[in-house]
Amino acid sequence: MKPLVRTALLGASLLACASMFALPVHAEQKKGGNLVYAYVSGPGTLDPYVSSSAVELEVIQHIFESLVAVGEHYETRPALASKVDISPDAKTFTFTLRQGVKFQNGKIMTSADVLASFERYRRVSPNAAVFTDVASATAPDASTFVVKLNKPNAVFVDILKSPVYPFMILPAEEKDKGPRQIDIIGTGPFKLQEWMKDSHLTLRRFDDYTQNDNYKGIDGFAGKRTAYLDTVRYNFIPEANGRVAALQAGDADVVASIPPDLAKRFAGDPNLQVQTIIPYCMQVYVLNTQQGPTKNPLIRQAIDAVVNVDDTTAAMGLVSKPNQSLVYPFSPYYQGDAMKPYYDQKDPAKAKKLLAQAGYKGEPIVLQTSTNYPSFRDAILVLGEEMKAAGMNVKVDVVDWTTNASNMQRGTGTWNVSTTGFCSNPLLGPQQWRVMLYTFPHVQGDKVLDAAYDKFYTSLDLKDRVAAWAVIEKRVLEQAYMIKIADMGDLRAYNKAKVDNFVPYYLPRFWNVSEK
Repeated sequence: MKPLVRTALLGASLLACASMFALPVHAEQKKGGNLVYAYVSGPGTLDPYVSSSAVELEVIQHIFESLVAVGEHYETRPALASKVDISPDAKTFTFTLRQGVKFQNGKIMTSADVLASFERYRRVSPNAAVFTDVASATAPDASTFVVKLNKPNAVFVDILKSPVYPFMILPAEEKDKGPRQIDIIGTGPFKLQEWMKDSHLTLRRFDDYTQNDNYKGIDGFAGKRTAYLDTVRYNFIPEANGRVAALQAGDADVVASIPPDLAKRFAGDPNLQVQTIIPYCMQVYVLNTQQGPTKNPLIRQAIDAVVNVDDTTAAMGLVSKPNQSLVYPFSPYYQGDAMKPYYDQKDPAKAKKLLAQAGYKGEPIVLQTSTNYPSFRDAILVLGEEMKAAGMNVKVDVVDWTTNASNMQRGTGTWNVSTTGFCSNPLLGPQQWRVMLYTFPHVQGDKVLDAAYDKFYTSLDLKDRVAAWAVIEKRVLEQAYMIKIADMGDLRAYNKAKVDNFVPYYLPRFWNVSEK
């Protein structure tokens, strides 16, 4: 498949390939019915511009829509934009909007709404930095939105597809409202009916929804989205045992995030179907490049050398799949076996040699973790034993997850190694990875990495961007800024006697789903 951002002619090719991976809708489906979804938690907000949590984004994707969205394989797809024309220098992006799209208050969407949404996003979103290089944004007519950049960005449109802090289009009247203060009005197939924040949330079908007829069926968060169900009720059930019991008792039709051990309870019921979502997230070890022994790349490489992926994933007890890369095999940036030398080495002898070269004298190496996520804790404990076997002096520091996450992001605390999962970044590609690759390991002054990312953003040819990513990925793994563990999965379950066409995806989608 050709890249989205390349020339001024590419808007036409974007539209032409829109249904390449579209999945068919069942001919026998009909409108009606009410579905109950046992959900992990209630959302904190439904303002898309300040939303990054999955429990928020799941709901938001049903209510709001964006100019472009991720497709079934996380590529960039047209949504509210029918096409995107890109200037040869990748500095001017012209979005032609679909006609007749209605907001859930009955108003027709125009470029004035897109421009107002853009201005509000730049003002309130924590992710507003993605628009730093914008020189101007204009709405020359009702169906056209134009963005001009100060410098080339070959992946600007790809950045807009991100489902995290998503750039959804709101009515222009919301422009001046602060974070979390908007009226919940979008152009999506469902609208908000009720939200009891400690109990449940209900979506109702938006009967005047404007489908995208450029698609034949479901395609990621784009596609032809049909709301068959009258309502979808999200019941907030934090305990996994409670969600499992709800499905078994018939009090829920779909349930989220089931641990593998609990999923075994469904084995005796032919109507209860377990759904495996993989890839879902990537688990990595993060190494602090600015503190203590792990300032030394040789010591970071020694830690990398001892990692045994099978032992780690077995201890974590989650669905997982080995993968040496920071992207998935379906990505155009996937390098095949090129990153295998840095993966799953399980070589303590190599680690001892590297430690000797580094002049390591037994200084403490602090592994920080949290009991809030037992799988994260267990991954750290396994690593600690592997490091000890190679002669490293390991100290395990257990803190709450808020502290652990803040320390990784800000570089605070006295830690050398920690672990976390990244979800949207590897799915969406190198442009989404950049902030994480620099921020979490606290990389500074790496001219190789800086030059490769500069080439990535300014190269109009996909081949050059792939080559730039190869340098980036090798640098990150070779220097052990991060150590890849595995691709992680998620389990859901549903009642297949009642629920039809519930197609697995990164986040659950209830459009194109119906009752049997």
